[in-house]
Amino acid sequence: MADTVEGIAGKRPRSVRVVLLALMIAMMLAMLDNMIVGTAMPTIVGDLGGLEHLSWVVTGYTLATAASTPVWGKVGDMYGRKGAFLGSIVIFLIGSALSGMAQDMGQLIGFRAVQGLGAGGLMVGVMAIIGDLVPPRERGKYQGMMAGVMALAMIGGPLVGGTITDNWGWRWAFYINLPLGAVALALVTVVLQLPKKRSKAGIDYLGVVLLTVGITAIVLVTTWGGTEYAWTSARIMELTGIGVAALIGFVFWQTKAAEPVLPLHIFKSRNFTLMAVIGFITGFVMFGATLFLPLYQQAVQGASATNSGLLLLPMLGAMLVTSMIAGRITTGSGRYKMFPIAGGVLMIIGLYLLSTMDTGTTRLTSGVYMAVVGAGMGCLMQITMLVAQNSVQMKDMGVASSSATLFRTLGSSFGVAIMGALFNHRVQDIMAERAGTVGAKITAKSAQLDADSLAKLPAAAREAYQHAVSSGTHSAFLLGAVVAVPVLIAALFVKEVPLRGGPKAAGEGADAAPQPMAEAV
Repeated sequence: MADTVEGIAGKRPRSVRVVLLALMIAMMLAMLDNMIVGTAMPTIVGDLGGLEHLSWVVTGYTLATAASTPVWGKVGDMYGRKGAFLGSIVIFLIGSALSGMAQDMGQLIGFRAVQGLGAGGLMVGVMAIIGDLVPPRERGKYQGMMAGVMALAMIGGPLVGGTITDNWGWRWAFYINLPLGAVALALVTVVLQLPKKRSKAGIDYLGVVLLTVGITAIVLVTTWGGTEYAWTSARIMELTGIGVAALIGFVFWQTKAAEPVLPLHIFKSRNFTLMAVIGFITGFVMFGATLFLPLYQQAVQGASATNSGLLLLPMLGAMLVTSMIAGRITTGSGRYKMFPIAGGVLMIIGLYLLSTMDTGTTRLTSGVYMAVVGAGMGCLMQITMLVAQNSVQMKDMGVASSSATLFRTLGSSFGVAIMGALFNHRVQDIMAERAGTVGAKITAKSAQLDADSLAKLPAAAREAYQHAVSSGTHSAFLLGAVVAVPVLIAALFVKEVPLRGGPKAAGEGADAAPQPMAEAV
């Protein structure tokens, strides 16, 4: 007879902690990998060549991750969470091993795509398993821990990547995943026991294909638009048309499929739909901020690029602390609506403050501004997942987790693309205005100069570039502040359904999920 998770956790808390340790290692793998590889890329290009294909090392991974995310969630719902999660870890480790053995850039891109397929299941698996094991009332504090892992990965990734590449070689940037993944694999295999599932319905292959084509086209548009191709070019228009057509076809097919990969009935919950909107915008703002803040601090404030992860410490540290506090308060009170509202307010204020930075802004001042944004994100990052999971039935836990993750991923793609396009356009205009034709030539190919290129510029051109970057970040963050306004509006309409699993868990409504069940942990 199945026990409730609270009873299990009370009987065998050490086993629960072991499972959570394995989940944190898995999330660390997914988050840390891109950070480490990004630092190693100059060395990889020097060894393998293929500079013209460099962007595909990241794009291939991102595409595979985004496209596979909803599929992993559905597979876990249909056939069992444990098997799906173990499968994603194995695929990720195979991709890591093959990437470390790559002999040319083409092989590396292909193997990184394999790695991305596994990574899509890691993030979803972690959140969905927490949803299975931990009742909603207790879930906040554990998801706060996961936010801490994310922050740690973003801070430590570049440092770890640089150390590994300098001392062991770039191949170990991939091989380092193997021992960590093996530990997670062993712990999950031995300790985690969840109810076995076996759906009689087959996988919705047509839905998978349509969704994959639609997501791929969207990510390529946001990745290539304004960089590889002009926004009005035929290639971007073709991809936009393909993406829109595929997604319309996907939505139509989901109403007909016997076992839809993304059941549309989950969007009937007002809270779930609002969390999807909030998650998209949070991804938009967060990844845009992590892209432009180090650039501003390096180009304008003269910070070293070596420890670039540390430049984001005020934002990520505030995000970590706030997320942990929000999780604890949610667990203690069962209330959560205050956090999306506070997160929306803090994010708008913080982004506006960041937009006021200029060439005379001190590091202390910019650090305070970053901390305000980080506090806003901390109120939103894990609470959105918690409310999304609490808004669906247990049978849809996987697709709810994968959908929330997917919307955040798509938001990050749009954020980097749109804020990046605005930043580049502004920098190029200011350089042409302040440095004439010389300035226009300097930023003709890229508005984002690395430290070496910046150091080689004449003093006048360097000063012009600092003003240009300051103006570009002003425009990007001001756009971010405007885009963040719907977060606050959406948060005001959230229906606060008391979370189950605590002494005050009474009066649940239609948006609430049933009590999580597990056979044993």
